[in-house]
Amino acid sequence: MSKPTVVSLFTGAGGLDYGFEAAGFRTALALDFDHDSCETIRQNRDWPVIEDDIHNVRIQDLLETGGVKCGEPDVLIAGPPCQPFSKSSYWAAGAPGRLRYPRAVTLDGFLRVLEGTLPQTFLLENVHGIAYSEKDEGIAHLNREIAAINTRTKSNYRPVPAVLNAAKYGVPQLRERFFMVASRDGRSFRFPGETFRAADLEERELLKLPTYRTAWDALADIEPAVDEDLEVRGKWADLLPSIPEGWNYIWHTERGGGVRLFGWRRRYWTFLLKLSKAIPSWTIQAQPGPAVGPFHWKNRRLSTRELGRLQTFPDDVAIAGSRTSVQRQVGNAVPSLLAEVIAREIRTQLLGHSALRTNLQLLPPDRSPAPAPEPIEPVADKYAKLIGHHPAHPGTGRGPRYAKRINVEVPVD
Repeated sequence: MSKPTVVSLFTGAGGLDYGFEAAGFRTALALDFDHDSCETIRQNRDWPVIEDDIHNVRIQDLLETGGVKCGEPDVLIAGPPCQPFSKSSYWAAGAPGRLRYPRAVTLDGFLRVLEGTLPQTFLLENVHGIAYSEKDEGIAHLNREIAAINTRTKSNYRPVPAVLNAAKYGVPQLRERFFMVASRDGRSFRFPGETFRAADLEERELLKLPTYRTAWDALADIEPAVDEDLEVRGKWADLLPSIPEGWNYIWHTERGGGVRLFGWRRRYWTFLLKLSKAIPSWTIQAQPGPAVGPFHWKNRRLSTRELGRLQTFPDDVAIAGSRTSVQRQVGNAVPSLLAEVIAREIRTQLLGHSALRTNLQLLPPDRSPAPAPEPIEPVADKYAKLIGHHPAHPGTGRGPRYAKRINVEVPVD
């Protein structure tokens, strides 16, 4: 039997595609407008690539490049750029405003291709913020337009949404993403149940779930390339060695165990955030500043290969472009193992293929127990001037912007 076909939109570095590949699918076409992302695909796989904005591509050209006809693709997968629906955007614009963002119209690009290709199934991925309660205009827009496509084409796509935490499926990274799956014939889809649990939760009596895969499981057997510059720079670089594994700047607040240099919750969570060997990584960022983690427990930035491991990319994948481009491509990607898990379910539930007899291909090995944490160093003298009392954040919605509106002075660090 030939492999089921995938048409991939907003492919990026290929996170979704590698997962579907591991589940026995073949990418017939990959589309992205970013040159480095397209080069990543070209250098690692022989999939046909269209390098262009989705709005510029004719449906007929897309079908011809992929060697498929309308109605033939088994799966259409897409992860449209997601900034308008990220958590931070909710404080920058009201609900209707987000659908007017330039990158929000990528949803319409996906919908146009969905109607033009009519795949047997589709998988749409986005940030979990698109599903926030009372802020779900993105989902409402998708449901409304998919219903209209059904009417025009006599299809019966019935989208099933879910927000999944990748760590609960074996990915060594705490990362929540939104997924929507539907079948053209109206079959209902059931997202797979969780297969891993946090170490501090009791085992479920019936399921006996293993604990999360950890950063150590993912990274223990690799070292960065000798010519890869991973030095941490900037104002706070010399403070990082004084923070223990698994902590961030909060170590140096009144509620931590370090020196009082900052106010509680006065900084972003990712500020000076350091990996712990014993737990999964926090979410890999696409555009981190110089003090934004997660950083390696050796007080350096993560290497390109380490970033790929935490996203469960296959080991043979090399990311093209500059360090900034690599970080963006990997940070924007879907963990490939999570895609593999979902792809296996699509294969059996919606496409009628037999279940794969092999184990998950992209699941990191269990290397527990992790070694002891690295020792920390004293706070560098250059930060001594910051020692003192620092007020905690006044509460959600009551930071500096709130104070400015009501003409009240709020102390800051």
